[in-house]
Amino acid sequence: MADYFVGAKEYFPGISKIKYEGPKSKNPLAFKYYDAEKLIGGKTMKDHLRFGIAYWHSFCGDGGDPFGAPTHIYPWNTDAKNPMDAADKKMDAAFEFFTKIGAGYYTFHDRDMAPEGANPAESEKNLFTLTDKAKKLQKETGVKLLWGTAGLSNNPRYMNGVATNPEFGVVALAATQVKATLDATIALDGEGFTFWGGREGYMSILNTDIKREKENMARFLTMARDYGRKQGFKGMFYIEPKPMEPSKHQYDFDTDTVVGFLRHYGLDKDFRMNIEANHAELASHDFAHELETAAAAGMFGSIDANRGDSMNGWDTDQFAISYYETTLAMYTILKIGGFTTGGLNFDAKVRRNSVDPADLFIGHIGSMDAFAVGLQAAQRIIDDGVIPNFVKERYASFDSGDGAKYSKGEMTLEQLAKIGTDAGYGTTGWTSGKQEYLENVLNGYLLGL
Repeated sequence: MADYFVGAKEYFPGISKIKYEGPKSKNPLAFKYYDAEKLIGGKTMKDHLRFGIAYWHSFCGDGGDPFGAPTHIYPWNTDAKNPMDAADKKMDAAFEFFTKIGAGYYTFHDRDMAPEGANPAESEKNLFTLTDKAKKLQKETGVKLLWGTAGLSNNPRYMNGVATNPEFGVVALAATQVKATLDATIALDGEGFTFWGGREGYMSILNTDIKREKENMARFLTMARDYGRKQGFKGMFYIEPKPMEPSKHQYDFDTDTVVGFLRHYGLDKDFRMNIEANHAELASHDFAHELETAAAAGMFGSIDANRGDSMNGWDTDQFAISYYETTLAMYTILKIGGFTTGGLNFDAKVRRNSVDPADLFIGHIGSMDAFAVGLQAAQRIIDDGVIPNFVKERYASFDSGDGAKYSKGEMTLEQLAKIGTDAGYGTTGWTSGKQEYLENVLNGYLLGL
């Protein structure tokens, strides 16, 4: 993978391609645990983890918040003549970063890549102009598009929803964005397309027709699916569950909610979950819970890798650094055979006061190392077999005899109750779950023991 900045302006001078230097390295601009070509379970770390860089946080986020002005001042903006010139320069900076950090993938919203125009036609022209450039840079660098998505949140026209908006005209305008972004994603050989429904919910039941809004959302998703397939898109469509913020009552609250929605409207064959760790926390779930739930439903797809703040009920989008959480995440992924679609996209941003350009690299390095640690620990769990065998043994009573008949649906309630009556109470139900023991075993794997 060549560094793109060669022959163009270098936006991150003094920072060369990030290399693996091992756990003893003190270099903040080096990987300590992520060794891209190292084999884990017969596959390289690079292929296991499929890292992607989020265009929006990394190159569009300005550090501004409700209480203060932007703190991240980017040269691709300050040196630009107009919004399209800024977008062109921003893409140069983005591909320089992708190649220097060594990520094989990136993700984008349409409005990240190209500015909105005076009308839908101009917006599409802007997007396709930058799409042509991105296609060229992908070919030059080998970086691929993990997935694209339409930015259907910021514009005031979407304040009452997108596909769930009570005004038909707004739904039609949203369709122009989704169609154009799908076209761009297809042109860039994107492997997926994501819908983030941050505005798909409501604030008050007094002005809301829930049935109509859900039906309209399903209809919109169906139309997008059908259009994509007609245009030859063979990738996966993703829904990214989120429980709140900005809407009070979200229709995509969590994985179970979305799975039920997709199955109800017959969309479960084409859509999978893009699970974000921070959104899981906002839904009062563990990241691992959402992953396991998606896997159990056969609808796991991709991950937005980040973390929240346990002291803050907001979507803080911090870089994931907990080895414990990344181990549980990678354990789930390895159990289902690894990523068959999607990957680990860093939907994470440096903090408002992290204004050194190197901080963007350091944040990604730390998180890439954290998932590399999690991958190796998860593989040790599987290879050793202690935890998997414990779980298998815990449910062994359903694998033979009457338990197996019950599992196969070969028993009536009367037959089941008779078995219980004949057995009596005895000591049934007093088998230890051994949670503390298993947590200690897991800590041992984290230490490489």
